Amino acid sequence: MFPLRDNVPSRSFPIVNLGLIAANAAVFFFELSLSPSGLEALVREYGLVPIRYAHGLSQADSWLPFLSSQFLHGGWAHVLSNLWILYIFGDNVEDRLGHLRFLLFYLLSGISAAMAQLLASWGSSVPMIGASGAIAGVMGAYFILFPRARVLTLVPIFIFLQTVEVPAFLFLLLWLWSQFYAGSLALSGSQAGGVAWWAHIGGFIGGISLLGLVLPKGRRR
Repeated sequence: MFPLRDNVPSRSFPIVNLGLIAANAAVFFFELSLSPSGLEALVREYGLVPIRYAHGLSQADSWLPFLSSQFLHGGWAHVLSNLWILYIFGDNVEDRLGHLRFLLFYLLSGISAAMAQLLASWGSSVPMIGASGAIAGVMGAYFILFPRARVLTLVPIFIFLQTVEVPAFLFLLLWLWSQFYAGSLALSGSQAGGVAWWAHIGGFIGGISLLGLVLPKGRRR
């Protein structure tokens, strides 16, 4: 299932959400300008590499990858799918939280996602990169704030693609279940790595948990 749009109009201009999309796009185009060795060095330096933390933090800047890894991506499909989903769900969450609170919420959700993946892949030398953990936090907030919204979704049915409008809470629950399922297979070793499933789960749950801290009282329902 792939979301195409929701039916909740934003009441304010989503300047932070669009800024995050632009920042991710700018970093990705910078990645494209690098040589293969330069790109590998960038990902190793600013991606989150779990094995570095297996014996504790040795430098003050060891926390930087928890933020910088959120703006790196591994290819066109990776960046486009992430930014499209952020475009669909992020504006409404920003509308409800306010601009600065949304920015703080987004970054903290990304850190929550990185922590979850760090614990799930402890000792791995594979860098974790991508905005999907932070975006999962946005999806978690949307799940709480707009459960009755409807999401136009692209669904494969046999060899055909159909568009179906589904309730947001159902779409997001199915998405979360798919992450748990794939993440469990990855932990058991029956599925190859390459996707930070537990970052998605940690981001989603982290987003729900953080929402109570950042949501203005006047905007709660």
